[in-house]
Amino acid sequence: MVKHMRRGVRRVVRFAAVGALVCGGVMVSQAVPGGSAHGTTGSDGSRALTARQTDDVGGRLVSALGTSRTAGNWIGADGRPVVAVTDDTAAGEVSRAGATAKRVRYSMEQLASATEKLRSAPRVAGTAWMVDPKSNQVVLVGDSTVSTARWSRMKDLAAEVGDEVRTQRTTDSFTTRTAGASPMFTNGSRCSAGFNVTNGQTGFILTAGHCGPPGTPWFTDATGRTKIGTTVQTSFPGNDFSLVRYDNTSLDRSSVLNVGGGQVVRVTGVADPVVGQEVFRSGSTTGLRSGKVTGLNATVNYPEGTVTGLVQATVCAEPGDSGGPLFAQGVALGVTSGGSGDCTKGGVTFFQPVTKALTALGVSIPGAKAQSANPSIASGGQTGAAPGTSGVDDGVSTLDDVVAYAQSFGPGLVVIVVGFAGLLSTLAIRPRSRRYRRYPAGWG
Repeated sequence: MVKHMRRGVRRVVRFAAVGALVCGGVMVSQAVPGGSAHGTTGSDGSRALTARQTDDVGGRLVSALGTSRTAGNWIGADGRPVVAVTDDTAAGEVSRAGATAKRVRYSMEQLASATEKLRSAPRVAGTAWMVDPKSNQVVLVGDSTVSTARWSRMKDLAAEVGDEVRTQRTTDSFTTRTAGASPMFTNGSRCSAGFNVTNGQTGFILTAGHCGPPGTPWFTDATGRTKIGTTVQTSFPGNDFSLVRYDNTSLDRSSVLNVGGGQVVRVTGVADPVVGQEVFRSGSTTGLRSGKVTGLNATVNYPEGTVTGLVQATVCAEPGDSGGPLFAQGVALGVTSGGSGDCTKGGVTFFQPVTKALTALGVSIPGAKAQSANPSIASGGQTGAAPGTSGVDDGVSTLDDVVAYAQSFGPGLVVIVVGFAGLLSTLAIRPRSRRYRRYPAGWG
């Protein structure tokens, strides 16, 4: 009877251990960067964190051919890079490089000249413009706060510039999003932490510049019980980035993003996005959201001032999401600046490119290197240092890095360890073999 009990216990433990290994494996596959986005809300609930990988072939071709023969690049619906060109010779070079060429009327030089004419006019709050490479035009947008008279003057200005400018209205308004992924509170308002950065000696948080001037204190909750740090450097308007120095040494300063739902993403690279690229944004108000890049080098006239050189995307955002990270495939792309609309009816959002911010501030994301839009493919076989970094992997991992890497697997790793331990324990639970008494040969 004891033998059967041992055998039954062993079967139960082995069955449970195998089940734990299977469940743990599924949990790990969903928890690692690139796995299922458990923290996503709304229509993004089933989206994965694995955005389509894209090598920046288009960007290299634009650089090689020049702005007088090209007018930008983007990712086509089929995933192939598309380059706008102004002559047949350039089209042939693009095709031979494996990209799709599209003949257009205006070069990037002409489109840039059009944006300069718009910028030289008197500033009108509630307007924005950006180059749309797909339509080969500069799109001038006026929000609901722009009066009929002012919008009429802006339309007249666009007509003077020429057909390279297209005008459109939006029923929403362009605002900064002060009210990532983790919330930061100060004086009754809230922003989101962007990326952990360092100057080699001190740890900082990179976030939006409009969140607060130098000297602004930040806390983990609205009551102000636990301090995070203090804003020490800001650029807004013009740009939209700032540095918050960590004053609390107990907080995590590794290159890991908390994107909600217990899920984290490890930042391994830094890059500029590409039009058409799928991207993800995380913020303390709306959590994890996804969309596509629709424009670069955008100018937005917020009520607080004008910000230039922004990334435009279809990812929604709401008040409190300001400063939150924009990323794809573990590559840092930007921090949330502002936009129009919300996450119920949609809208557009603008982001401060992270590359420009890192360069201006003289900081870097720990362990992150300069990369192309696809982190697995180097740009043209060339390597470059990320702003503020050496660009060389020294192969050394800190304790924070090791802990962060383990955390990126989530609770699934614990389940696997428990399952494996349970499987090993079954080796110790063996039914006793029957012992036979040995009698002398001459008995009886």
